[in-house]
Amino acid sequence: MFKNRVEAGRLLSEKLRPFRNKKNTIVTGITRGGAILARELSLELNLPLDVIVIKKIGALNNPELAVGAVGPKKTVYWDDELCIRLQVSKQEKTRSLKSKNQERINLERYLRRGKRARSLKNKTVILTDDGIATGSTVLCAQKFFRKQKVKRLILATPVIAKDTLSNISKYFDDVIILDTPGEFYAIGQFYNDFTQVSNEDVVKILKSK
Repeated sequence: MFKNRVEAGRLLSEKLRPFRNKKNTIVTGITRGGAILARELSLELNLPLDVIVIKKIGALNNPELAVGAVGPKKTVYWDDELCIRLQVSKQEKTRSLKSKNQERINLERYLRRGKRARSLKNKTVILTDDGIATGSTVLCAQKFFRKQKVKRLILATPVIAKDTLSNISKYFDDVIILDTPGEFYAIGQFYNDFTQVSNEDVVKILKSK
């Protein structure tokens, strides 16, 4: 159990010491919760910071259940197995994707306030989030980073579902974690304080770097 995201980020940084002061290395947090961890990793490891805005695409009758995700430059990830099981139609995919992509674009514009994303080509990227349940968002981010021709992609998170870890680890060059619980219902169960991170919190983090 972590006190909050700040503590989780500091604990995670201990496992990432080999990357301290590394040239051509960037910490990137998935908004919004991952931005808090990215800030702590950036401070502890003395590395540049950025965020990546990903929007989950929820199931029609259960919006909290991610059947996919959309990231920058129309990068899309679909959980094909889940889509088949839930009988998600092509029409539903098209409709949901269009809506979520526009939400994502609007949010990124708001958060960045004209500040450009950092260059990623030939860089080592440490991708972080406050926890990983199904893996849809990090797999979408992974697709985007590979398209940007990053040199190395490290996934770093305090907690990840055990089944998810076994399914997604092959997509990353390394995975750094603190806990892989067998029973995983929601990321918030592993934090004493899991207060929602606001858009303004992320704006402040980006302004500081």
